Amino acid sequence: MNKKIQLLSILFLGVSSVAFSQIKEEKLVLNKKREPEVKKIEKKKTSVETIKNYPPEEKSQTPVKYTITDVPAVSDFKTSTIQGEDVAPKFDGTAQNNYFQFGMGNYGKILVDGNVSKTLENKLEVGADVHVLSTNGLKKDYDWKSGQTSANVGAFLNSYGEKGKFNLNAEYGLDSYNYYGIYAMQPTGELDLKQKVNQFKVNGYYDFYSNEILNDVRVKSSFLKDHFDAQENQVSILANFSKHAVELGKSGINLNADLGVGLDAVKTDFAIRDKNSANFFNTSLTPKVTFRKGDSYLTLGSSFSFLNAKNSAELVSQQKNNKTYWFPQAEFQFAAANEFKFYGGVDGGLKLNTYGDMLQTNPFILSDQFLKPTETKYHFYVGLRGDIDETLKYDFSAGYGKMRDIMFFKANDLFDNNSVNRSAYNFANTFSAVYDDGNVSDIKGSVQYFPLANLILDGELRFTKYDLKTYDNIYNVPLFNASIGAKYTMLDKKLLLGFKGIFASDRTTNSYAIEGIGDPNIIYQSTENTNDKVGGYADLNLSAEYKIHKNFSIFALGNNLLSSKYQTYKGYKVLGAQILGGVKITF
Repeated sequence: MNKKIQLLSILFLGVSSVAFSQIKEEKLVLNKKREPEVKKIEKKKTSVETIKNYPPEEKSQTPVKYTITDVPAVSDFKTSTIQGEDVAPKFDGTAQNNYFQFGMGNYGKILVDGNVSKTLENKLEVGADVHVLSTNGLKKDYDWKSGQTSANVGAFLNSYGEKGKFNLNAEYGLDSYNYYGIYAMQPTGELDLKQKVNQFKVNGYYDFYSNEILNDVRVKSSFLKDHFDAQENQVSILANFSKHAVELGKSGINLNADLGVGLDAVKTDFAIRDKNSANFFNTSLTPKVTFRKGDSYLTLGSSFSFLNAKNSAELVSQQKNNKTYWFPQAEFQFAAANEFKFYGGVDGGLKLNTYGDMLQTNPFILSDQFLKPTETKYHFYVGLRGDIDETLKYDFSAGYGKMRDIMFFKANDLFDNNSVNRSAYNFANTFSAVYDDGNVSDIKGSVQYFPLANLILDGELRFTKYDLKTYDNIYNVPLFNASIGAKYTMLDKKLLLGFKGIFASDRTTNSYAIEGIGDPNIIYQSTENTNDKVGGYADLNLSAEYKIHKNFSIFALGNNLLSSKYQTYKGYKVLGAQILGGVKITF
């Protein structure tokens, strides 16, 4: 029976290679555990790793409580021709933290990736990693430059003491690309469409082994600057206080008490167009208590935010807003059996929208944004999850919520109709954030299936519908997105095959049709279409890696194998079919 399943699995991987395609990229991440789980939990190499025999015995006596974080099906899909999801092969055999790999492919793609770490005395670990990926872009599709380069260099330190573990990491990131999505005009000659974003991050984390009073402390900081002199500084501090596993008599019910205390400060200044400036200072308190018996539990809590916000622009006087927010936090789970766990609850919160976060979602935004937070007043949800015989894991839920200042991106018109030498962002090729109140309905699910010890199948889907107060449609947000994947190892784990498919429905956007009037004066008039469509896509990737020697491997990656140059945002096509091959050395 197992041989039949293996044969069907191999056929599935082969046939699916002509079904779908995508542009996701290939940042190899070593030593990622592929254990059964309902949700994907991504962990960077710079994070603290689990060390055997740590924490000490007193920590292990306290039951560990895991919280599943909902991740949209393609939440890590980045709208750029060279950035995207990790679809590279990963061995789950012997851990190898030290490696270097190099690859080349069509579209002038070059991949350089490496990691090195060493454990010193007193269980002190230091290390560094580097990742560089570049492409020449779509030279046959555009008369102007569309090439891009991304680079990340990081260093980390992990220390394991008697009472807790400490992690410190620093990372520098560079994204250099072009505003190449010009669709409403036909300019000629060399155009300077360059945008470049530099970001430096420093993060610290201390986790006490025992959940007595002070549980953990996290500090994050970020410093960003782009090609147009926009600057953003951000710092956040979070301390979690807790008292866990308090037995309530002989009822078999345990009580967990938690209190989160947070502080966030963000200062953003733009130097072009309206020269917007924003300054946010937010403090938060999140108390909650959890009553647990077996796998069933009830959590009751609240979230309080105290926001001080200041906004200004070149021709607008400073606007101040001091406000206190309250959000409900409650969840229950009734575990009828390990296979069927019913859950539901309500939550809410305040999200500070920053320039750095916007660039992760849409790198083609104008370097001048009006920033304001998004408030989820409440979000109710119910669902069912379970684990069937450790072979099938699933999680399905539906929710409904009310939000204020929902952020999405609207296409910009020409800023200067009479300009001859236009700026990089003055071709109706950038986007700006807009906000609207409304309601949101969502349905989401995830499934993981383990038919064989060497085969993993997974899938996710998400349906999200917005009912806005002012706009008829939300722009540049798909109604439906999903992903499916498979990982298969064979030849005694020397050969690893991977498959990843990503799907999205059409999305509504606004756009502009521009016509010239009086060519000698280069004067234009534009007409806005508020109900334009950007087509959906089906996107497939395949990966393979073969271990020739314990310290030497060869790999090949195939992205967007249907060669569909679909658009992520209006005017921005992705690369066609991409093949990249290379070598990896571990030591």
